[in-house]
Amino acid sequence: MKHCMLFSPLLLIAFLASAQNNTPLFKFDFGTGKAAKGYTKVLPTNKYSASTGFGFSGDAEIIGVNRGGKNLLDADYCTSTKPFYFSVKVPDGNYDVTIHFGDADGESTTTVRTECRRLMLENIHTNKGQFSSQTITIHIKDSLIRNENGVVTGKVKLKSRPNVSESDYLHWDNLLTLEFNNANPKITGIEIKPNNSAITIFLAGNSTVVDQDREPWASWGQMIPRFFKPSEIAIANYAESGETLNSFLGEKRLEKLLSLLKKGDYLFIEFAHNDQKQKGPGIGAFTSYKTLLKKFIIAVKEKGGIPFLVTSMNRRSFDSTGKITNTLGDYPAAMRETAKEENIAMIDMNAISKTLYEAWGPVASKKAFVHYPANSFPLQTLELKDDTHFNTYGAYELAKCMVQGLKDLQHPLAKYLLPNLPVFDPAKPDDPALFFWPLSTHISAIKPDGN
Repeated sequence: MKHCMLFSPLLLIAFLASAQNNTPLFKFDFGTGKAAKGYTKVLPTNKYSASTGFGFSGDAEIIGVNRGGKNLLDADYCTSTKPFYFSVKVPDGNYDVTIHFGDADGESTTTVRTECRRLMLENIHTNKGQFSSQTITIHIKDSLIRNENGVVTGKVKLKSRPNVSESDYLHWDNLLTLEFNNANPKITGIEIKPNNSAITIFLAGNSTVVDQDREPWASWGQMIPRFFKPSEIAIANYAESGETLNSFLGEKRLEKLLSLLKKGDYLFIEFAHNDQKQKGPGIGAFTSYKTLLKKFIIAVKEKGGIPFLVTSMNRRSFDSTGKITNTLGDYPAAMRETAKEENIAMIDMNAISKTLYEAWGPVASKKAFVHYPANSFPLQTLELKDDTHFNTYGAYELAKCMVQGLKDLQHPLAKYLLPNLPVFDPAKPDDPALFFWPLSTHISAIKPDGN
């Protein structure tokens, strides 16, 4: 199982030296030509193996092209007519990954996602003879919990789902996995180096936050990395479908992220959809829910981290006048109250999503949720009707709401957003017809846990 991989002493020594000297841990030259000096050659036939620790995965046919020329890194590239994946074995941590795109004799257009469809770069286009280098920052984790000496002290409990094995949890293994997608992706090279200085924004939440691993499902948590400056911010998504505050604790997800959290890092906390369904003595928004929120807050502060609250977005539930009805009870109010009592920052996505959904209206809002007729996707024989979970367009719009929320708060994190991002007004959402998302290869008609 990939999440239990051990690392050779040589890799760990190289990792420490790379981190100390701010030099690449890995340098890969893609294509069939001669490798550039100091780079490891990656041929189309290099399938991932534990022995090499890098290579392509999936069933896409990888094509290697060599144009020739003095610049060996840009002289050749790898591409495919389908989305293709490249993985490298690395320890837990944040990594800066510089990707080189282009073709001396043709155009290239590439969208880059990492791990489980985590959006990093969109529509990177190069014209004939043009080359581009882009850096992204990726958080990598496995399910093992280690103390300061690297000794394993526990393990995160990963959920079992139909037709999903633990080896499919690409965001819980020690492989840094890159997905290259779009019309004509052409990759000439990659460099990977540890980043120990970036502020890490950890995410704790449920299916509306998790990196959804299958089309057409998506969340704001897997879209928001695309809006932050690389090298300065790393998004670490520890959410899972169906989670409550209590189960997040019980499965040791909080323990795991706290083991990696450093002073000045953040934890964004968003729960309610599943918490509200819990029953029993003392269970409620202003009782158990607030108590657990404060437990999370205290734990983060004790590590020198900064807690940040996010109220849960509404379900798609309209009344006869086209207004959103509250299906989350007192839970958003309880979180607002906690933020005031603890004097911590909060984005009120519950209120913002109400504005957004009502701007769409009862009909157009379906284009933001998983509402599709039968046979819209492979092996999807039944109609999909889900008023809780978003599709990629809806998740992208909600990520924009989060970004605008940071700006509106004039929060310190806002300075790490990409420059020149336009103002986003949830009362005036983007046209879904203009949103482009090339499908990943992993597709499922099975609804995520939680509703």
